[in-house]
Amino acid sequence: MTMIEASSPHTMNTYGRVPIALSHGQGLRVWDVNGKSYLDGLGGIAVNTLGHNHPKLVPALQDQIGKIIHSSNYYHVPNQEKLAAKLVELSGMTNVFFCSTGLEANEAALKLARKFGHDRGIERPEIVVYEKAFHGRSIATLSATGNEKVQKGFGPLVEGFIRVPLNDIGALKAATEGNPNVVAVFFETIQGEGGINAMRIEYLQQVRELCDQKNWLLMIDEVQCGMGRTGKWFAFQWAGIVPDVMPLAKGLGSGVPVGAVVAGPKAANIFQPGNHGTTFGGNPLAMRAGVETIRIMEEDGLLENAARVGAHLKGALARELGGLDGVVEVRGQGLMIGVELARPCSVLTTRAAEAGLLISVTADTVIRLVPPLIITIAEADEIVALLVPLVKQFLAE
Repeated sequence: MTMIEASSPHTMNTYGRVPIALSHGQGLRVWDVNGKSYLDGLGGIAVNTLGHNHPKLVPALQDQIGKIIHSSNYYHVPNQEKLAAKLVELSGMTNVFFCSTGLEANEAALKLARKFGHDRGIERPEIVVYEKAFHGRSIATLSATGNEKVQKGFGPLVEGFIRVPLNDIGALKAATEGNPNVVAVFFETIQGEGGINAMRIEYLQQVRELCDQKNWLLMIDEVQCGMGRTGKWFAFQWAGIVPDVMPLAKGLGSGVPVGAVVAGPKAANIFQPGNHGTTFGGNPLAMRAGVETIRIMEEDGLLENAARVGAHLKGALARELGGLDGVVEVRGQGLMIGVELARPCSVLTTRAAEAGLLISVTADTVIRLVPPLIITIAEADEIVALLVPLVKQFLAE
C-alpha cells in the first residue's frame, strides 16, 4: 500500500487536503493509488463536466497535443473564434476574451468595469458586490469577495466596492442612491463557495432593469454555476435576462484550464489592444477542450440530464434529510446542490472519502455536491446511500 502524506515537505501548505491521491478515473468513478474506488460527487469542484476519461473527449485532446499545445496570442488561434462563436450563440452576447481561470475571468471583468467608468469620465469607479460572494484570491477579486476569513491577513484591500445583501433590491438602491461613481453590479447567479445561495429570478430581473436605467454594467459570475450545471447553459437564463459581462471557467474545458469573459454590446469594445492580455489564455489545447466539451454536451443531452438527475438527487436528499433536527435546508438547482447543517461539518469531507464518496464542505456548514454532468439516476441514488448515513451519524454526535 502506498502511504499518502497529508502534506508534502516541498509544496506550500495551502490546502487542507484529504490524505488520498487519485490515480485514474472512468466516468463518475475515480481510483486512488492504492486501488480504492470513489464516486465523484465533487467533479474537481464543478470542473469535470464530462467526468473522467470520456471516450469522445480524450481522443480529441490527444489529437491536439500531437499537433500544437501553445502558440501565444501573437498569432491567430482558429479554435478561439470557433469557441467564441459558440459561446456567443449560446449566451446571446457578442464577444469573448479567453484566459485560463475563473479568477482571471473575474479580474478581467473588474478591469472592464473600471475602464467603462473611466471612458465615461468617472475617475474613481465603484462596483456593487455581495455578501457571501466569492470571486477569487487575487487582491482585486479577494476585495470583491464577501468573506472576511479568506481576506484576513491580506490588507489593505482594493477600494471601490460597495457591498450589499442578496435578493434585496431596496438595499441595492439605498446603497447606490445619489452615487455618480457606480459603474457595475457584480454577482454570482448561484453563490458556490458562499454556500449554494441563489439569486431569485425576480431579483435578477430587477437588477437588470436597474442597470439599464442607470447605464451600469450587469456583470454575472457564472464560473461555478454556468456551463449547463443548472440545466441551462447559464444559470441567469432561468430569469430570461442577458448580462453585459459574464466570466466563465471551471466546466468549460472538462478539466483543461479554460477561462472566458463573454461580453454584450455595452462592454464588448471596452478593451483595445494593449489594455489586457494573457500568456496561456486561449491556447490551442484549451480551445480544443472547450469546443469539444460543448459539442459533446449537445450531442449527449447533458443539460437535460443535469436538470433531470439534479432534481432527482435534490429530491432524494430532501426526503432523507430535510426534516431532521440539525439540517437547515437542502437547496440548489440542477447538479449544484447544498445541504446546510446547523453547525460546522468540514469533517464530513474526510468521512465521505473514507466511505468512498468525494464531496466538499463550503461556508463551513454546507455540504456541496457538484458532480459531473454525465451522472446517472443510479449514481445519484448511490451518492444518497453513501452520504445520508454519514450526515445522520454526524447529527447524532
